[in-house]
Amino acid sequence: MGIRVYKPTSAGRRNSSVNDYAELTTDKPEKSLCKRIKKSGGRNHHGVTTSRFRGGGARRIYRIIDFKRKKDGVPAKVATIEYDPNRNCFISLLHYADGEKRYILAPFGIKTGDWVESGLSCEPKIGNVMPMSAIPAGMEIHNIEMRAGQGGKLVRGAGNAAKIVAKEGNWVTIILPSGEMRMIRKECRATIGRVSNPDHQNVRIGKAGRKRHMGRRPHVRGCAMNPVAHPMGGGEGHRSGGRHPCSPTGVLAKGGKTRNPRNPSNKRIIRRRKSKRQKQLNI
Repeated sequence: MGIRVYKPTSAGRRNSSVNDYAELTTDKPEKSLCKRIKKSGGRNHHGVTTSRFRGGGARRIYRIIDFKRKKDGVPAKVATIEYDPNRNCFISLLHYADGEKRYILAPFGIKTGDWVESGLSCEPKIGNVMPMSAIPAGMEIHNIEMRAGQGGKLVRGAGNAAKIVAKEGNWVTIILPSGEMRMIRKECRATIGRVSNPDHQNVRIGKAGRKRHMGRRPHVRGCAMNPVAHPMGGGEGHRSGGRHPCSPTGVLAKGGKTRNPRNPSNKRIIRRRKSKRQKQLNI
């Protein structure tokens, strides 16, 4: 595992780096667990752009991931560790003892030939899935369910891990990578260990072309547009906007909360996530 830096043969090469993908064992996915996905270009079913600056990019094949891990008591062997173009972590192909094959998010440190299992009675080791009530406090976990049987929703990004800090009654308290502390039902499942590919955060894109390959189009500032295209556009000379930052439809961009205040999980949050400034100051 590591980051590869090329010789500076051009400005893009000088400022870019790539993952060496040393952990991967194959470049051919399991066909039975793949399907085509249709690109939207940021447009809804009416053809109206709802997410700006998206479009193009390399063609991707979607890998069907098992986020639920409900095959209790059936051991599975790690057959391969593969690249997935749809996420920033690696994935692993499991061969279950009954012959079934499934993809999972690869935990950091897992190797081909390892055996993993799910259920209440399995051993708390990397790659195994257990209810939160059975996982010892202080262990790192990922792919955490918010409702029992729903499938993992939290902590699925490369290199991330949450930590169990307390258990009380039917609730387990965890700290998420963002710094948020929240309570989860003890019946919810989680995978033990950290998500693979922690070096993803150290990769430098280096040039605009690599972003285009990812399906991201140029992000244009509103104040650089014409008045007909954006409320902040126009003006003689270089203007900084002339009004508070807003979207093309006039929705204010700063100061407003975007989270739904009626979200039922709000009352289970003990401490809100830390801002970037707080993380820099280690508050």
